[in-house]
Amino acid sequence: KVMNFFALPIDVRNACVFLAPLFAAFTVIVTYLMTKEVSNSKAGLFAAAFISVVPGYISRSVAGSFDNECISIFALLNVYYLWIKAVKTGSMFWAALCALGYFYMAAAWGGYIFIINLIPLYVFAMLMVGRFSRRLYVAYTTFYVLGIFLSMQITFIGFQPIQSGEHKAAFGVFVILHAFMFFRWVRSLTTPERFTRFLKVAGTTAAALGVTAYAFLTAVGYITPWTGRFYNLLDPTYAKEHIPIIASVSEHQPTTWASFFFDLHLVAFLFVAGIYYVFREVREERAETAEKNDGLIFLVIYGVTSVYFAGVMVRLMLVFAPIACILAALAASSMLTKYMNLVKQQEMERKDAPQAAPKRVQKKKARHTSELGESWERAKPIVPYVVLTIAGLMLVFYARHCVWVTSEAYSSPSIVLAARNPDGSKKIFDDFREAYFWLQQNTAPDAKIMSWWDYGYQISAMANRTVIVDNNTWNNSHIATVGTAMSSREEDAYPIMRALDVDYVLVIFGGLTGYASDDINKFLWMVRIGGGVFPRIVEKDFLTAQGEFRVDSAAPEAFLQSLMYKLCYYRFGSIQTHPQAPSGFDNVRGVEIGNKNFELEYLDEAYTTEHWIVRIYKVKKPEEL
Repeated sequence: KVMNFFALPIDVRNACVFLAPLFAAFTVIVTYLMTKEVSNSKAGLFAAAFISVVPGYISRSVAGSFDNECISIFALLNVYYLWIKAVKTGSMFWAALCALGYFYMAAAWGGYIFIINLIPLYVFAMLMVGRFSRRLYVAYTTFYVLGIFLSMQITFIGFQPIQSGEHKAAFGVFVILHAFMFFRWVRSLTTPERFTRFLKVAGTTAAALGVTAYAFLTAVGYITPWTGRFYNLLDPTYAKEHIPIIASVSEHQPTTWASFFFDLHLVAFLFVAGIYYVFREVREERAETAEKNDGLIFLVIYGVTSVYFAGVMVRLMLVFAPIACILAALAASSMLTKYMNLVKQQEMERKDAPQAAPKRVQKKKARHTSELGESWERAKPIVPYVVLTIAGLMLVFYARHCVWVTSEAYSSPSIVLAARNPDGSKKIFDDFREAYFWLQQNTAPDAKIMSWWDYGYQISAMANRTVIVDNNTWNNSHIATVGTAMSSREEDAYPIMRALDVDYVLVIFGGLTGYASDDINKFLWMVRIGGGVFPRIVEKDFLTAQGEFRVDSAAPEAFLQSLMYKLCYYRFGSIQTHPQAPSGFDNVRGVEIGNKNFELEYLDEAYTTEHWIVRIYKVKKPEEL
């Protein structure tokens, strides 16, 4: 309506498509401002250039990526930029703007927890290393009071800032700061001996009262403990053991080194150099650079924590990519500036060469007597050119890599798959849309579809049919029920499907095309989630004696007779997938399936897409059995 009022008509679809690129542009701007605030405009331009094409961020900011994460990175960096300004100036104005930015971030994304823990961690670290200042005190107290109050106005947050364990670090640092200022004031009023006695008594009493109050409020349930998702960030094995539904999400898996290079390329290496640059600047600190160095220390703490979280969970590469670009920009700018200055210096010396040449030659002969020294003197003038050439080539390779990754991996819809034919041409697999269109056209409007939760939102939106479970993973018991049905024998799964009033069952199968993200590869997560609620489902029943998960003749009988196995491999035993392979050869697992000749008793095959990626079965009514 606002755009239409200004005679700029735009419909909802276009708004959804272009929202992510718009906020990506905002992110580039705030990245420049944030880097310039702690360094200079040269480093800011490098940071903006890096983040504008880095795959780790483009994956969530391409056109059509309509999600809260496309907004959240701009909101995250905006808060950190305003925080650095507040610490640098000690101004309540900038701290209040930072609190407003935090309010916007909290309303946009649940990742606001990262902010409300990182900033207190930074303040505590500054206090421990002796860099505490009144600027820091004013910035944090203003930010905390206004930020907590504003975030409590958001409906889904409510009183969590004063009750949730995930917010207690911020409150603890708030108390510590005021205690520190109070004791420093008391020290100015009395002698050192009396202050020491007072500090021991008052400090011990306050600590004891604080611990007692926290324990009591936790025991009565007023203060809630950390959530499982928070524990999983601190302990990567926690979710697999206690909350398998969180660990089952592909984005929650640990990040491999290949993923770091794929999403960051050159930035991954310059990130380490950027940390070295920060420590060098802090070590050589001068009075006029102290305020900037406070911001640099914040960047290091942000970088170290985010790289750890990105290693724990691949999804958090999105949070790490911006700070990696900023620290990489600091290193690149410093290095290139140094060697460009050397080049300029050499050019100036060449201009003065006729007057200074005799004297300079005489000095060289006196200084270097060895052959190695003379060789170095001859090679030294070309070193800056070699370094700048290599750096330029690396930046070109970085740009080419980012463009390639964006076009190949992040520019296709998630429901349309693409592959390469042997001749290099692109092959499109449109099975998902084909299946959803079939559901929309050939099933009753009130039909209920049972599938694994990954596809729930797609079925609801594109097929306009009711699903049993969807991507809202908070209902663990409901998803466990579906996992139990998929893990059970057909005759045991049928009563579960009848109780859920299921009309159709949809499974994803990649054995024909080689699509690895199919339901067979997700099967053990169904078992683990189902077994967490229904103890009769035990993971070891679906593994071999050696603990392997197999689909061939060595697979255990429980898996060969499970509903998931039968729905995926029904009629597949007669299919020749490869000229040199036997019939029923699974191209994902690379083996011949172990159970080929079977029939379905409680379900009928309703539809299988062109490439067998989506298979739909109709549940028989009791009178049809």
